[in-house]
Amino acid sequence: MTTDEGRRPEEPGTPASLREMPRDPRIDASMALMSEGYRFVSNLCDRMDSDAVATRLRLREVVCLRGSAAARLLYGAEGLTRVGAMPSTVLHLLQDKGSVQQLEGPAHRHRKALFLSICMDPARVEALVSEMRLAWRERLPAWEAEGRIVLQQEAARLLTRAGCRWAGVAHQPEAQLADEIFDMIDKAGSVGPRNWLAQMRRAGTEKRLRTLVEEVRAGEVVPEAATALHAIAFHREEDGTLLDPSVAAVELLNLLRPIVAVGRYITFAALALHRETTWRELFRSGNLELAGDFAEEVRRASPFFPFTAAVTTRPITWEGYDFPEGQWLLLDLYGTTHDPRHFPEPTRFRAERMLSWTGQDEAFIPQGAGDVARTHRCPGEMITVELMKEAIRLLCCEMDYEVPAQDLGVRLNRMPAQPRSGMILSAISRRAGTEASRNG
Repeated sequence: MTTDEGRRPEEPGTPASLREMPRDPRIDASMALMSEGYRFVSNLCDRMDSDAVATRLRLREVVCLRGSAAARLLYGAEGLTRVGAMPSTVLHLLQDKGSVQQLEGPAHRHRKALFLSICMDPARVEALVSEMRLAWRERLPAWEAEGRIVLQQEAARLLTRAGCRWAGVAHQPEAQLADEIFDMIDKAGSVGPRNWLAQMRRAGTEKRLRTLVEEVRAGEVVPEAATALHAIAFHREEDGTLLDPSVAAVELLNLLRPIVAVGRYITFAALALHRETTWRELFRSGNLELAGDFAEEVRRASPFFPFTAAVTTRPITWEGYDFPEGQWLLLDLYGTTHDPRHFPEPTRFRAERMLSWTGQDEAFIPQGAGDVARTHRCPGEMITVELMKEAIRLLCCEMDYEVPAQDLGVRLNRMPAQPRSGMILSAISRRAGTEASRNG
């Protein structure tokens, strides 16, 4: 039973402000989430004319939020935790238990400092970009011979190669690892057998990396001191103890998996270059000054993470609403970056918006919000943008190719989303006079 305004009648024990919050009249909105995907929260908020709407997903009470004020809440307020906020099927594929994302307070900040030292060091980032450039050039002769590639698959493979070399785990079975990591990302939004199989494959990946960490500590494998493998294998917690080898394996994957995930952004960047011919010709002329602006607009416009979530650890008040302890909150990342109040004409690709992750704009949150050093903001944005910029340069300046007829539509009810074809490139050749042609 609901009122005419779509709100439930008052129920005993319900905080007054949640009674007053706009409420989805459906008993459960899980099927709508599956059918609407990235648009789910924004559709709900538009329908209820509010940036905060209560509903149920899998019969669990949740408050769906969008906008910069909501981003400040999830990434800046006290009294919130990420523990228990993510469905277990997603958690086990993307982060797993014991990871930095599942820690809070001083423990989170101490572990986060490890990732900041690796991911926010310009020299280390440039080293990773160099490894990707090398891996790309190594693959070019095969692309020429094959005549036709699916860029999304190829990007995952070459980023796995680059990431492994950079992290110091280059002796891992590269093709197998690429497929395993791709599955972790690609199946995270699925349920049932596809998800279970990806979890089983991840367990095998973690087992191999756990063995590698143990070999490093035993002196059987000696990685360079500047590598992520060395840093993670010998990282000590606040109490001075080394990470459990299983946790160290998880954290290694929490470096490699996001690197491979950048392949989706690279695929969307290639799609944007195909559609935005003026920008493509500018970059092909060698003028790459605005490649960063282009990459950031790709991040804003393209579906990547649909949502992020948190759970209250104590009663908190936000925008006049009193959330009880244990309240599940869901922040719409995609909807916030497509909100016309923040980004006029949000469906138009406009690199001249001159967006930048460095500004930590609470509306420009494709990979999360907050302060990178203190809260849960992704520390990998520098890596993401630099890899994208290099991929744009390689696509435009070191190779020629054609985009044959294919289905480039993007289904927003598939999470994570991608061009249906995976972005097929054909008639690939190295551009004359480039470093790639000389290396060939």
